[in-house]
Amino acid sequence: MRKKSYVKKVLQTSLAITLLSAPFVSSQVSAKENSTQKTPVKVQLLGVNDLHGQIDTDTKLKGSNGETLLAGSMEYTAAAIKQREAANPNTLLVHAGDMIGGSPLVSAAFQDEPTVEIMESMGFDVGTIGNHEFDEGINELHRMIYGGDHPKGTPGYDGMNFPIIAANAFDTSTGELITKPYTVKKVGGVKVGFIGVVTQETPSMIISKGNETLKITDEAAAINKYAAKLKKKGVKTIVVLAHNPTTQTGSNDAFDASKIAENIDDEVDVIFAAHNHVGVNKVVDNKLIVQAYSYGSAFSDVDLELDPISGDVVNKKAEIVTVYQKDYQPDPAVSGIIKKYSDKVEPIKAAVVGHSLNTLTTTKAAVGENRDLPLGNLIADGMKASMNADFALMNGGGVRAPLDAGEVTFGDLFSIQPFGNVLNKVTLTGADLETVLNNQLSPSGYDFHVAGFDYTYTVDTQTNTAKVVDITLPDGSKIDKNKEYTVVVNNYMYGNSKYGIAALSHGMEVGSEDIEATENYVKTLPNPFEYKQEGRIKEAATVAAALQ
Repeated sequence: MRKKSYVKKVLQTSLAITLLSAPFVSSQVSAKENSTQKTPVKVQLLGVNDLHGQIDTDTKLKGSNGETLLAGSMEYTAAAIKQREAANPNTLLVHAGDMIGGSPLVSAAFQDEPTVEIMESMGFDVGTIGNHEFDEGINELHRMIYGGDHPKGTPGYDGMNFPIIAANAFDTSTGELITKPYTVKKVGGVKVGFIGVVTQETPSMIISKGNETLKITDEAAAINKYAAKLKKKGVKTIVVLAHNPTTQTGSNDAFDASKIAENIDDEVDVIFAAHNHVGVNKVVDNKLIVQAYSYGSAFSDVDLELDPISGDVVNKKAEIVTVYQKDYQPDPAVSGIIKKYSDKVEPIKAAVVGHSLNTLTTTKAAVGENRDLPLGNLIADGMKASMNADFALMNGGGVRAPLDAGEVTFGDLFSIQPFGNVLNKVTLTGADLETVLNNQLSPSGYDFHVAGFDYTYTVDTQTNTAKVVDITLPDGSKIDKNKEYTVVVNNYMYGNSKYGIAALSHGMEVGSEDIEATENYVKTLPNPFEYKQEGRIKEAATVAAALQ
């Protein structure tokens, strides 16, 4: 897989390009002053973020007339990017992380190696790591980057044929960075430096197993350290690949790319952001920041004009390009890769395990007393049954897709739970369970879906806090705060210090993968089965409202 399947060159094409029509579609800023008057070198940077192995996923968008338009699926995205490359031989293809992990079965069944094969076919030049690249631990991340065999993968897998960089991700067992911090590419005779970083939130968002020695340091400090090194090497154009979120206006996250922009070296010209799956094209502190949604439905096109003598950026602008399928012919090479793995996975994906009378969505009720999610109830019930426990807790972020009414296939269930998490059964007192439930609450509501008990919480709008006010058992009795109960969670939840499960519990037992528990449980249900809202989770009137 090391050899790229095509060499970037100017191609003749007559396909039309449809650009995303949005307020941020053409941000432009004149960059460094005191440039020479020489003809600038035009460099094009094309960026993708948050693919999550969704190599054959169609994203449904609404057109101007209310019609449904399909976007993405990497055979179309590859075609659109290749068309843009044809317009400028000085083109580099980059990504900002989460290209693998949380993937559908067509990629995940083969350890996300199909996604790597597609990235190599497209000719990526450099990328960084996101939090999902750590889904199976540091060792597996190294294998994905540098090569090595895996039971689910392809024999002789030789890794990625382009550099992966991250300047703030350390392995404390070695004291070294997990990847190289930066790389330099020469384009049109001018050096362009790339620095990678990943959000500091990462350790709290991933499983602990395999990541025990992961340490993420301050993004801005890391960028500044290596920007100084790049400047000493004579690099005046610096691009940051940051798996950090941002929005078109403002900065709402503690590790927002906009805040990073305000605290880094002014020699940095562009930041490719990621993580929160939105479209962004803006300028902060003279740094151009872009993000192109997710799942390959769009890509960022950053156009730079570089002074050929000094290497400085003299002009920069960007577009976020939506890949409407109607505007492109699929790239044959990528289509072939998708078909190869789709054919291999089809028997696994198509196996029928049950039949649902109704569609189970991922949208929690926003009003009314009852807030439990039927799909979350189903998953939690399966977890509880799998390990014969008193209770089960399922994190909301682990429920990734709805379940349509009709036949339920293994592929459907895998789309809902794609992470391959492992179930852990622990023992908690009733009081400790209440603490864990309080830990997962926020002013915006609950996270965990539950089985084996019901609970009520309230939100205090005066203090902007939420807390549990009642936990009851199926027979209507109150939970005994001094009694011990067995509780099933997944290994991500167990290892997340925010929830406090590991610290409060004892007697941890390891069970099956979560998808296996759900599959086996669905097979035991009536055919067809029906899940409805049951009132397992209730939101009481807020304290502020009660005082009025």
